[in-house]
Amino acid sequence: MSVFACLDWRRVGAILGLIFLSTTLNVPEASALPLFARQTGQQCAACHNGFPELTPYGRLFKMNGYTFGGGQSSLPPVSTMVVGSFTKTQKDQAGGAAPHYAANDNASLDTISLFYGGALTSHIGAFVQGTYDNDGRAFTWDNVDIRFANTTELLGKETVFGVSANNNPTMSDVWNTTPAWGYPYLSSGLAPTPAASTLIEGTYAQQVAGLSAYTFWNSLVYAEIGGYSTLTKGMDSALGVNPAGTTSFRGLAPYWRLALQPAWGSNTLEIGTFGMAATLNPGRVTGSGVDHAVDIGFDTQYQYMTPTDSFSAQASYIIENQSLGGSQAMGLATSGRENLRSLHVKGTYYYDQTYGATLGYFRLQGGSESGLFSADAANGSPDSSGYSAEVNYIPFNHGGPDTWPWLNVKLGLQYVYYDKFNGSRTNFDGAGGNAVDNNTVFTYAWFAF
Repeated sequence: MSVFACLDWRRVGAILGLIFLSTTLNVPEASALPLFARQTGQQCAACHNGFPELTPYGRLFKMNGYTFGGGQSSLPPVSTMVVGSFTKTQKDQAGGAAPHYAANDNASLDTISLFYGGALTSHIGAFVQGTYDNDGRAFTWDNVDIRFANTTELLGKETVFGVSANNNPTMSDVWNTTPAWGYPYLSSGLAPTPAASTLIEGTYAQQVAGLSAYTFWNSLVYAEIGGYSTLTKGMDSALGVNPAGTTSFRGLAPYWRLALQPAWGSNTLEIGTFGMAATLNPGRVTGSGVDHAVDIGFDTQYQYMTPTDSFSAQASYIIENQSLGGSQAMGLATSGRENLRSLHVKGTYYYDQTYGATLGYFRLQGGSESGLFSADAANGSPDSSGYSAEVNYIPFNHGGPDTWPWLNVKLGLQYVYYDKFNGSRTNFDGAGGNAVDNNTVFTYAWFAF
């Protein structure tokens, strides 16, 4: 069956309608503006260190609402992304890696995304993405970020300030330490992954709508505060998100971010904190009590960038504390409390923004909550840890071929090694499964044009 035969065209219409609304905000010249590289006249390497990690210029471009100009192209501000991959796990997956796929050695056309982006006015810009996920055979809205931004002076220093409307907690952030834009930037959808994650690590991506206000003073101090509300089941379905098994927020879930970014020479350093708190209706059921979750994250990023060499390192540590009164009352949890601790560390080197290598480490720890985790972990523990290694080749980061100079391609070979998986190194599932059975070789080709 072809990709287009699998599409749900009502959902396609919903996504295209969203993009249409974003492009018709009484801005007659908006349709003539090119997408980011065409809009600015810059090479991809100006904004991205190896893509999609942002450079200092890329961070300013985003904070200023995607409105920087300088390019001469008259093409419309749209773009397409296509990702194809091959996945091999150390052990076959019983029943197949996913519906329509074999137990192992799976080639896949993973995703096809359509983007609208760039300046709508001198102070309003957008990043709007709709994606067809071939693994899940579904078309859905993806990351959306619509911004107003401006500059002023505060205490004699230039200050950027703005507002972001988006649908993914931490998507508005400009450092590659927070979950929405953190490493790994691509991973296999056809390989096993740990069952547990913190609230802020993508659990509610595309299931919420949020608004936040931010400021960046003297290219040094960044602060952001906002809140998110979950969408209704009907809105989820219309936008391609399956609402089955989801949990809703009761009221508004506050989000915050604070960061310092000193810079010297070819170096930038970021040290910050971020977090989110939510009152939850488990399974969207009301009247049976609520859960409470608070995530507090600490992060740091270092970048050294010259025309030939670049090195970056990112680290984040998230502490989540949960009160499970609602889940316990509904028989979904055996204890009234749970905690998770999530650590991610990685370092990347690029030569000439073309040849790259990355090493990473990840670890998730938590209490043994048999009601929450027993379906995936025989001992009820979410503990998982491991290492990743990746090499990349980006042939067009300094400009594509003459026929289409905005083409970019990222080729990657990634290996993920699990030291512990869903609570144990051995027999984690009670059926003889070992952590290393989930080790994954993932190779991909990422096209953007």
